[in-house]
Parts: sequence; structure tokens; C-alpha cells
Amino acid sequence: MPTSAFDALADRFARIPEGAGAGAWTDFDEDVRAELRWGRSVPPVPTWFPGSPDRRPTAAETAVALCGPDGRTREAALSFAGGSPGLLPLVVVRCADWAGPVRERARSVLRAELPGLPHGAFGDLLAVALPIAGRLRGDAARTLLTGTLREGPGSRVAALLGHGDRGVRRLAHRIGVERGLLSPVRLAEIAATDPDAVVQDLCANAVLATVRDAADGAVLDPLLRSRQGRVRAAGVTGLRRAGRAAEAEPFLYDRSALVRACARWVLRQAGTEPLPLYRAACAAGAGTAAGVPDDAPLGLAECGDRAVDVPALWTLTGHERPRVRASAVAGLRRLDAVRVDPLVPLLDDGSARVVREVVTALLPWADRIPADALLRRATAGPAPHVRKGALRLLAETGGAAFREAARVLSDDPDPKLRALARRATGA
Repeated sequence: MPTSAFDALADRFARIPEGAGAGAWTDFDEDVRAELRWGRSVPPVPTWFPGSPDRRPTAAETAVALCGPDGRTREAALSFAGGSPGLLPLVVVRCADWAGPVRERARSVLRAELPGLPHGAFGDLLAVALPIAGRLRGDAARTLLTGTLREGPGSRVAALLGHGDRGVRRLAHRIGVERGLLSPVRLAEIAATDPDAVVQDLCANAVLATVRDAADGAVLDPLLRSRQGRVRAAGVTGLRRAGRAAEAEPFLYDRSALVRACARWVLRQAGTEPLPLYRAACAAGAGTAAGVPDDAPLGLAECGDRAVDVPALWTLTGHERPRVRASAVAGLRRLDAVRVDPLVPLLDDGSARVVREVVTALLPWADRIPADALLRRATAGPAPHVRKGALRLLAETGGAAFREAARVLSDDPDPKLRALARRATGA
């Protein structure tokens, strides 16, 4: 190979960072093959792949040979890949090679290298093998690595729980659960704190499977305190099995609809109907700081009766706490009890949360709101969220008022609103 071409490929190989994912290695593989196949003045393979006894090829030479278009060269290069951790990702790629002898040789090399591989390097190979498994003939490396992880020491699984690749972390948690390597307390901690929803669900469900009675119920507490709604929902569901169903009541007013639904189910299973609890919680009325949980109005709407509960929701649209007002408006929409005239004044609410809920509720009836009133709010509203809400409603019907509002707001001092208006005008 011309020196300049090889130097470029060798430099490309050297710049692939440790722990790079499958994309970096498959891109390198394709680039090398393209260069060797279509490059000018490419000499015969034996000239540029020195596999002679008197000189072992460098890592860069071996990497290039592992990716070349000639199957015999790729197979020969695999003889020099063992013992070089930096080349093993390319060995994983070759496990899916279209040439049978190359595939078999690559799998043999990989199998021989795995026992002594450090945990971090093992995880990095998994990060390459998992995406490649979707290729034709690509599942062999994943099967080999996954089998080793399932049968190897638990310390390797534990080391991969915090790996940087999401697929590796998910696999490590799944195998950890299957092998019983994680205690219920540890599972609960992971479910409550891990940012990955798949890992959250996996660990939370594993926790629930361990709960048999009140003695096991303590493991639910981290789930119940989690910031993630799906994890709190799992914890609430587990309260019934732990004999702690009464503790589900505060979760009737959770900010997550899923958690509220689970709390209602748990209480009903224990013989407690949640609807009277919602009604009692919402009975304090407007203007009272205490007594109405923030999301009680929406919870009431989720299980209430339109003929009976709508008046309480309308009352709570005037509550002094913004979240209660917003929840009440959302509840009215849920019960299909929206009335335009009483809601329009709330477009001027000082809370962006309330205005968002009001706009959502009024969008189907935007044509019933006087355009001049919306135009005034859009162009002279005291707060960006008021102007934005009015613009959204005007956009629903279009027309001259909308075009004028978008024109004025294209110079609004609020950058987000200005960008929204300019997109609306095509500027």
C-alpha cells in the first residue's frame, strides 16, 4: 500500500478512543476496505501485510489487514490479533465476516481471549458486539460474550452495572437479576436512582417479586421516594403485597397519573373506595392554602362523576395555589366540562403552568374566543407565558389577527417567544 495511504489509515486507527462503540469500528472497517479496493496503486497483499517470521506486524498494520477486502489476508491477520486488547473490537467485527473461515477464526481468537480479559475491556467488547448482533451472521460474538457473562464470576457482572454503554448496563442488570446477584435493597436503590427507564423497570419489578409480607416491605421505601413516577408506581403496587395498603392514600394525589391509578387500585383491593377521599380533599374550596393537595382535583376527575364533581373543580380554579388551579382546569378537560367564558380570564394567570392548562383546554374552542381579545394579550400581555398562550390560540384559527400577533412577537424581548413567532411567520 502506498505509504501515505497506510499512514492515513494508521492514524485513523490510532485516533479511535478506548471504549469506542460499534460505530467507530465498523466505520473504520468500511473505510479501510474502500481505500484498499478503490485506492490507486495498491500493491499485492503480501507486500503490505508483513506476516513473515522475521517481523511481527504492528498493531496498525494488523488493524488494516483485519479490514481489507481479501479474505485470506483478514484470516492471516487474526493470528496477530490475540494478546492485543486494542485489536479485539475488530476481532468482534470479524466474527460477523461474510467469509466462513474468517468468521470461525475470529470466534476462536475471541473465545481464547475472554477468560483473562479485564472487566472494563470485556464491557467495551460487549458495547461493540451488541449492535453488530443485528447484522447477518452477527449474533455469534454477542452470544459468546453474553454466555461468558452469565457463567463467569459475579464480580464481572457487578463491574458492568456502571458501564458507560447503555446496552451493556441493561444486559448486566438483567443478568444480575437472573443470577440473583443483587439484593432486594440494592435493587430498590438502583430502581430509585438509575436514569435509565429500562433499568428502573427491571429492578423495580425484581423488588416486587421479593415482597411477600410486611417483613419484606421495607425495601419498597426507596421506590416510594423515587423522583421517577414509574418507580413510585411500582412501590405503591407493592404496598398491597406488603400489607401496607393504607399507606397508598397519599399517593392518590401524586403528580404522576400512573402513580395515582396504582394508588386507587391498591386502596380498592383493600376495600377502600378512593372517590370519597378525593371529594373530601377537594372540599376545602378556593382561597384555602391548606387542605387541598396539588393534584387532588385531577385525581378527582379521573374517577369522579361529571354531574356531581364538576362544581368543585370550577371552585378550585380560583384556589390560591397555582398547581391546584392548573389541576382543576386539567380535571375539567378530563370530564369534558370545559366552558369557554369562565376560563378565558385565566389566560391572564400569573402562573405559566395554569396558562398552559387553560390553553390546552381552550384549543378546541379557539374560534369562540374574540380574536381582538387574544391579539391584545399576544401583543401587550404582561408576561411571556401570557403572550405565548394567546399566540397558540390565535394560531389554531389563523387569520389576520394571528399574522399580526406573529409579526409583533417576532421582535419580542423573550427569546423563546421571539423564535416561536418567527417560525410561525416563516422568517
